[in-house]
Amino acid sequence: MDPVVPVVFILVYAGMILGGIPGLALDRTGVALLGAIVLLALGRVELDEAFGAIDVSTMALLLGLMVVSAQLRLGGFYTRVVQALGDSGLSPGALLAAVVAVSGLLSAVLANDVVCLAVAPILALVCARRGLDPVPFLLALACAANVGSAATLIGNPQNMLIGQALDLSFAGYLVQGVVPAVAGLAAVWGVIRFLYRGRWAATTVLPDVELPAFNAWQTFKGLAVLVALIVLFLADAVPRELATLAAAGLLFTSRRMASRRFLALIDWPLLVLFAGLFIVNHVLSSSGVLERALAGLAAVGVEIGHPAWLFGASALLSNLVSNVPAVMLLLPVAQHPGSGPILALASTLAGNLMVVGSIANLIVIDQAARLGIRIGWRTHARIGLPVTLLTLAMAAFWLWLLA
Repeated sequence: MDPVVPVVFILVYAGMILGGIPGLALDRTGVALLGAIVLLALGRVELDEAFGAIDVSTMALLLGLMVVSAQLRLGGFYTRVVQALGDSGLSPGALLAAVVAVSGLLSAVLANDVVCLAVAPILALVCARRGLDPVPFLLALACAANVGSAATLIGNPQNMLIGQALDLSFAGYLVQGVVPAVAGLAAVWGVIRFLYRGRWAATTVLPDVELPAFNAWQTFKGLAVLVALIVLFLADAVPRELATLAAAGLLFTSRRMASRRFLALIDWPLLVLFAGLFIVNHVLSSSGVLERALAGLAAVGVEIGHPAWLFGASALLSNLVSNVPAVMLLLPVAQHPGSGPILALASTLAGNLMVVGSIANLIVIDQAARLGIRIGWRTHARIGLPVTLLTLAMAAFWLWLLA
């Protein structure tokens, strides 16, 4: 057996766990790309085969939806929505409920990572202006964005990958995902409201942040394109990746918005992470190592493809290597008819347990740190642990009912 492929694979996924390679300035994206480069350089995969291993439809869907989200961000849509919540005069508990609901809804149709990136600094400023502690509201944003994104096949990168790889119906999955997502949002609100009861107030001084000005026309254009996409997805009339690319092309043809402004907001590192992991996982699968490992597990009674094992493995691996790499690793064994919703719900909801479980968590914490707000892993876990246990239990029960 060629030891190079499993060694590279182990090192790449160790990098996913650690967030990089100790002693080197490499993040997860750099580790995945380096792993692919090593396999190419050592002749374990040819260049044409490596490019063929990349799921172009998933990459196209991701790219197109990023452009749509960029349109709304540049149009000041997120700024207007969050500022409207802050100016509403709601009590802290009611404001928390509004943040959870809005974050969950936006994440279901605009991808949770993008929503967290755009909303976190505005939400922190709104809370500081009202004399409220931003931390519980930022934690609500991260948790609700993860939970809400579980409702659809475009709510987060791993769901996009699952939908494309397993050819899932957008409307069909919506029926399976929306109930645990809505129940999960209620759990997020309940947990945070209980743990922070009576401790909402805080004096927070934040630096000035330049926010995108609201532009009614640009916002309308972005929302109109988004609604049209959702209708096309529900009708299943056009391949999702082609529809989103067409939407991106339409938005590029603007007399006011330069295309470089859109491209500056694209999450290129995420796309590179996907490409690198596609190549590394493909080489592992082609080497036969994965088959032998699965056969060894089956010999001791562990059938990873069985719904219960798949649910547990998705939740566990999502907190070890983050949910996107976990899903890529488990997709080859997703042969059961219910594997799609199992993978999507378990990997997404488990992302709230630890900071590294979801990129959305890391984005919120990073955006908060830039404003001088510290959210440590213990603070996050205090909310994330009960939220994760509750939402995973709800999802498991719902999937059992549907089985």
